[in-house]
Amino acid sequence: MTWEAITTISTLACVLLALALTRVSADLILMAALALLLVTGILSPQEALGGFSNPGFITVAVLYVVAAGLKETGAVQWIARILLGHPKNERLVRLRLIVPTGLLSAFMNNTAVVAMFIPAVQDWAQRLGVSTSKLLLPLSYAAILGGACTLIGTSTNLVVDGLLQSHLDIHLGIFDVAVVGVPLFGVGLFYLVIFGNRLLPDRGGVSEELREVREYGVEVEVLEKGPIVGKTIAEAGLRALAYGYLAEIDRSGRLLTAVEPGRTLQAGDRLYFVGAPECAAELRRIRGLKPAEAGVHKLDFANHQRCLVEVVLGPEFPAVGKTIRDSRFRTRFNAVVLSVSREGRRVLGKLGDIEFRVGDTLLLEASHEFVEQYRFRRDFLLVSALNDSTPPDFRKAPVALGVLALMVLASASGFLSIMEAAFLAAGGMVVTGCLTASRARRSLDLPVLTVIAASFALGSAMTVTGVANLLVENALASASVSPWVALAVVYVLTVCFTELITNNAAAVLMFPIALAVSSQLNVSVLPFAMAVMFAASASFITPLGYQTNLMVYGPGRYRFSDYLRIGLPLSVVIGVVAVALIPRVWSF
Repeated sequence: MTWEAITTISTLACVLLALALTRVSADLILMAALALLLVTGILSPQEALGGFSNPGFITVAVLYVVAAGLKETGAVQWIARILLGHPKNERLVRLRLIVPTGLLSAFMNNTAVVAMFIPAVQDWAQRLGVSTSKLLLPLSYAAILGGACTLIGTSTNLVVDGLLQSHLDIHLGIFDVAVVGVPLFGVGLFYLVIFGNRLLPDRGGVSEELREVREYGVEVEVLEKGPIVGKTIAEAGLRALAYGYLAEIDRSGRLLTAVEPGRTLQAGDRLYFVGAPECAAELRRIRGLKPAEAGVHKLDFANHQRCLVEVVLGPEFPAVGKTIRDSRFRTRFNAVVLSVSREGRRVLGKLGDIEFRVGDTLLLEASHEFVEQYRFRRDFLLVSALNDSTPPDFRKAPVALGVLALMVLASASGFLSIMEAAFLAAGGMVVTGCLTASRARRSLDLPVLTVIAASFALGSAMTVTGVANLLVENALASASVSPWVALAVVYVLTVCFTELITNNAAAVLMFPIALAVSSQLNVSVLPFAMAVMFAASASFITPLGYQTNLMVYGPGRYRFSDYLRIGLPLSVVIGVVAVALIPRVWSF
């Protein structure tokens, strides 16, 4: 074995150990490995940095922009409320998540589905009071299994189909793989729903973090002819907010203080919520509500320029001792007071009659420029913008959904590749005003993208140094000549390489081996090619093997061991079922 091969194996082992045993971020670990392989000369610059020009990497990056357009217009929340609903227990929660995710992933690139659903599932988990770590990994697994149900569901299927066409002139139909893919999805669904609660980690929700935060009162109004008119409080999603609760309803001057979940909402109802500052942002994402404070609608800047800001009044604030109404706050600061907190508690009474005092914390609706403009002014002791508090522009939601539908149709019909369709969709989001150019730039998740691109370098090193071929040859040399055993060996090896490198790299590496095995045994190549196809997608044990696993790694606050604990049994079950079914569909 050459020193290059030894260095590559050592580097791969160190990467896996660092991911499993340390808290160093995954992007730093993978980039360090890339740098080592580049500096030692094992990889050329083109090979080491090839991941950054890989079509899969580019597609993921562009789909972040598409997902941001859906989120900024509120389309994601609309989709989530229709597909996800409000289930009663945790098993039903996972069932309601996995089924639509799998169905969408069968006809739409599963990376796009996960990118679109991550923010929706985060909001959904908060409303239900469920930790996101209980849901995001099942989201990734459901997308992987759903993508295996059709030829266009995942890039891995298309890679293997392309290899079959180029080597053997065999063309697969879009639903040919469903005969095995659908049963595998059913097995995965059963496993995740029944055993998921016990095996998935619980990193804690936001409720514990909200006990010490400032308390505000936020008032909103039910829009006339809005989508929540005639619905109950629970049906409108107002019963299980993550950051606040509904305290009372003002209905035509009559105060309703006993707010039960079954009470029906009427147009013009003024709803008074009590909670953390984020409660105001959470309410903005619910279609059919508008701020009750009339001054909000008089602010002279566009929807995408708005955000929620907290300020603490200093002794030199010019309106100390005056009421909000008399202070002319909106005219002076081009911002509107939504609520006032004093000594950590909301100030009771009509908002316009509240007198300002030094040390009061105000919740404002203002522009993004407000923070920079007043950060160092003596009027305020502290100025802080709330993260992700720009209200969605629901008027653009149909446009964003139309752009998404066109992207799906263009890629599903074969008219455009998923990367080309994603580029046009991202451009469409910006051109139609669903997303600003600056927000599109900020939507890129650089740590996740860095990990995806850097992981290709490990796969390249294993290929160019001969480590991959050496491992494959040794494993097959010890295998029986029985086609069933050879099929199982090919499947297991493909899974191992998928977990260690990437799904597409594993498929490309193992396809020639599948051809050689079938030729040696004098049997059909299709069972072995299908084993490579399904095994390359069946990445459940590590975050490295599949892009969707990497995408949920950070948002779910997962650790390397979480993937091993829940993914290893799932991988074994899926493998046994796949190896049993494949020869029955594509005979030797």
